This record gives sequence, C-alpha cells and structure tokens, in this order.
Amino acid sequence: MPSIFTKIIHGEIPCYKIYEDEHTFAFLARDQIALGHTLIVPKVEVDYFVDVEDPYYSAVFKVAQPIARAIHKATGCKRVGAMIAGFEVPHFHYHLVPIDSIFDLSFSHARERGPEEMKAIQEKIVAELARMK
Repeated sequence: MPSIFTKIIHGEIPCYKIYEDEHTFAFLARDQIALGHTLIVPKVEVDYFVDVEDPYYSAVFKVAQPIARAIHKATGCKRVGAMIAGFEVPHFHYHLVPIDSIFDLSFSHARERGPEEMKAIQEKIVAELARMK
C-alpha cells in the first residue's frame, strides 16, 4: 500500500506544494511546528533514509538549501532547522522548520493551521524560490 506521501506526490491527496522536480517533492507539513514547516521527500518510497539511493538521496539535500533560504526569507526566522526523524510515515522525509532557537525544533509544538495561513505561507515561500532563479 502506498504511503500518504506517495499519494500526495501522485495528486491523490491535496497538499500545499512548495517545489517539485524529477526526483523530489516538497510540501508544507500538515502539522506545522512553525508556520512554513516544509517536508522534502524523494519520489521513491523508501522508509529509512540510509536506504535511499542516488540520485534521489542527493537530490533531497541539494534542493533543501534553496528551499531553506526561501523559508528563511518568507518567515523572517533566525534559522531554518532541519531534521530526519522518520517514524511517522514509512517514506523518508526531511523536515525544514523555521526556528528562532534550538528549543523551537520540537514536535511538541506541531499543530494544524487554517487554510488561509497555509496558503499565505505557501505563496510567500514559492515566490521567494522564484526570485532566486
């Protein structure tokens, strides 16, 4: 059975898409640790990040840098924290989270946001990515 992330990639479940290319797909996390919390996933369904093969593995990290820059500009955060936890969904996902201190990088802060907030931050991040090109 495909993971929820595979269903998102295939358009079966709606999302707030941030970026897509041949190997990766990035979208806002459903439960936001901070507004702008983005997940980057490879377009292959592999549970554990150490088992993801290239070019998918390196593509996730290559695209993370410009996406993090866009999140930083769109949110005004001090830093964009990054983590791989990998327990929630059996599909490798890289979290990029706007933070102002290390203590902000905690799933205990995660909560759903309204569609207006999600759409607004999506548009800001996508616009910042477009400016970088």
